Amino acid sequence: MTKIFVYEYLTGGGIDPEFAAAGSLADLSALIVEGRVMRDALVAGLRELDGVHVTFATSRFETLGPGEAHCRAAPGESMTAFVARAARQHDYAWIVAPECDGLLLRFHDAVGSARWLGCAKEAIRVASSKSATAACLAAHGIATTPALEPGEPPAQHDGRWVVKPDDGAGGLDTIVFERFADACAEYEARAAAARNPVLQAWVDGEALSLSLICRGDATKLLSINRQQIGLSDGDASGDAARIVEFDGVLVDQIDRHSDMGRALDTLAQRVARAIPGLRGFVGIDVVWHPRRGPVVIEVNPRLTVAYAGLSAARGGGLTRALLAAHGVRIERCGAPCATAPTLEVRP
Repeated sequence: MTKIFVYEYLTGGGIDPEFAAAGSLADLSALIVEGRVMRDALVAGLRELDGVHVTFATSRFETLGPGEAHCRAAPGESMTAFVARAARQHDYAWIVAPECDGLLLRFHDAVGSARWLGCAKEAIRVASSKSATAACLAAHGIATTPALEPGEPPAQHDGRWVVKPDDGAGGLDTIVFERFADACAEYEARAAAARNPVLQAWVDGEALSLSLICRGDATKLLSINRQQIGLSDGDASGDAARIVEFDGVLVDQIDRHSDMGRALDTLAQRVARAIPGLRGFVGIDVVWHPRRGPVVIEVNPRLTVAYAGLSAARGGGLTRALLAAHGVRIERCGAPCATAPTLEVRP
């Protein structure tokens, strides 16, 4: 029997006032519904597999049904210490956590690479920073949104500007400005408060996300999704800052074999080559610009909310393919059974 520990930060106690770290992490409570959706989908997918025993992390605020295998942090125990302890009691640990404040990296170190089901440390380090991701992709000739310094707008951009956390998640604390000077003022105020901002040109177009399975030199585009993203209402002058509002994702919205699908598949392969160490489930946020085509906004080196919809549609085959991407062997009926050796996941 292969024992797997699932820890999702938001539902696993990370935003409990008794345990939460100071600073911006507490703001992530706005994403707890998405966190629970991802955790429950992952746990359900693992439970479908013969030969897997799954335990998941909970908090004191959650009431569970009888017989559900779960664990919680002990009083006074930090989240990283709890995850490290629980991981040692299992064969593998599957961690779903935001990248902000180096959180995902710290959990990687707490678990250790031998038990870690996810991207390699260096891939997490690059993808955790929007500015580092943009620089890495641009160096490989991939269209992206470079980080800007106040006072130095890019040439030939007459659109809007966005200021957000360089290591943020879920679109939180992301504000769009009509005027570059206003964006610069917001950037400088955040920088003075040590809030680690990034300033970029806002890309107009169709907001999409790509869901991938990565395994070494093999990358499979699973799904092209539409992100439901809007902007809050501005004032009558149109000059007011507008907050980015994320309202979920619709999976499998564009045929992967269409012209657009093939272009995005090519893009996914290029991104995976540009960031070595992407492994398992990976998300890429893309805007399809009317003239420029696909522009990469960020790379998510972990499960995204799209996983839940894909898991519901595709069943245990998706979970098996993800475990195969990590080379996990399942003990079944007293004998080792390798997970499926292919990245093919049928729609």
